[in-house]
Amino acid sequence: MTERGVLLWIHGGGWRARAHEDGAALAPLGLRVAPAHYRFSHQARWPAQLDDVRAAARVARAGGLPLLVGGDSAGGMLALHLALRGVDRPGDVAGALAYWAPVDPLDPAQRRHRAPGDDPWTDLLGHPPAADDPATTDATVATHLGSGVPVLLVQGCDDVPVPAAQTVELAGRLLSAGHPTHLWLTHGGHALDLARPDLRAVAAAFLDNVLPEVQDG
Repeated sequence: MTERGVLLWIHGGGWRARAHEDGAALAPLGLRVAPAHYRFSHQARWPAQLDDVRAAARVARAGGLPLLVGGDSAGGMLALHLALRGVDRPGDVAGALAYWAPVDPLDPAQRRHRAPGDDPWTDLLGHPPAADDPATTDATVATHLGSGVPVLLVQGCDDVPVPAAQTVELAGRLLSAGHPTHLWLTHGGHALDLARPDLRAVAAAFLDNVLPEVQDG
């Protein structure tokens, strides 16, 4: 299949490890998948991770194909920030594919399911999230709406680490802010298989909406 876009894939792992998902299941949809690496939370605090994936995006888009960004879990959160805020300016990313992404550091349901002292958001920010804290506000995805970038959100209804209500609320806010938004709320929990037929189908439909057709030959 002719490549019609580059997908910068940002791995999950709670911003402190590398999850196994590499986005390769999306390559047959006409994408060149390029990995992004970023410093973990024990190496650098937010927004160093956004700086790192921006640098990776500048390399990935060098070929001239439309740039999309995607990721799972913590990587999905970084993909959303990168798409909504832009690599160098808002609107310079063709779209975002975010899978079970934590987007709200103040969500009490998410924090209730963590063991005491085990909060990835606290590790990322360097302190517990707080409503009046500038770093918390900056790390909250909904702070950065309005560029019009299309977004695909995929979420399992039974996800415990990332409650589905976070994704549903973000979808509504994206739509209100003028972002073409596709939400796929499906059965299952966290870290689903991207090759699952329904997940592949919704990604294909999203890409057909945001990428120009490429004629073979």
